[in-house]
Amino acid sequence: MTAREVGTPLGPARVHCAEPPAEVAGTLVLGHGAGGGVDSADLRAVAGAGSAAGWRVLLVEQPWKVAGRRIAPAPPRLDEAWTAVLAAVSDLVGGPLVLGGRSAGARVACRTASAQGAAGVLALAFPLHPPGRPEKSRAAELRGVAVPLVVVQGGTDAFGRPAEVEAALTGHDGTVRAVPGDHALSKDPAAVAAAAVSWLGQL
Repeated sequence: MTAREVGTPLGPARVHCAEPPAEVAGTLVLGHGAGGGVDSADLRAVAGAGSAAGWRVLLVEQPWKVAGRRIAPAPPRLDEAWTAVLAAVSDLVGGPLVLGGRSAGARVACRTASAQGAAGVLALAFPLHPPGRPEKSRAAELRGVAVPLVVVQGGTDAFGRPAEVEAALTGHDGTVRAVPGDHALSKDPAAVAAAAVSWLGQL
């Protein structure tokens, strides 16, 4: 996996690229969560399986993480940096563009997919609500996605279990794939990757 720094209005971001072994079937761009980076087990598993299945996978390390900060900026600032990164790596985009990420990164992908002309959104561990606060729902971000959407959700995720996410998507054509584990999706990364790649193959 190669890496390169790109400039954004919030400082430099870092993009890690996993190339497929042969022809590029499409490009998958993934962002990390607010509590970790691109080394999370689920992101690494999806990157490996995705590239093996023919996708060029770009893991985006947000500027706040590159700078060594512990607290992520507000959502509009995350979206601003993400958009700048996508513009900077447009030369790497081949085939259909799928945006995604885990947790906060999934939210960013949902909010920006339409403006970026994405062909789909892959949301890993979407934080539907803060733990114990179902009234603070972020369902509107999911329902606002106007392209094919899949949510890969841990069965015991305190930020929203698969059934809660399915209920939030009532009337929307998004799908939910339940996998073992909690919000970290670290219990069975292979299952996460398999669910993601299976969906990518249907686009």
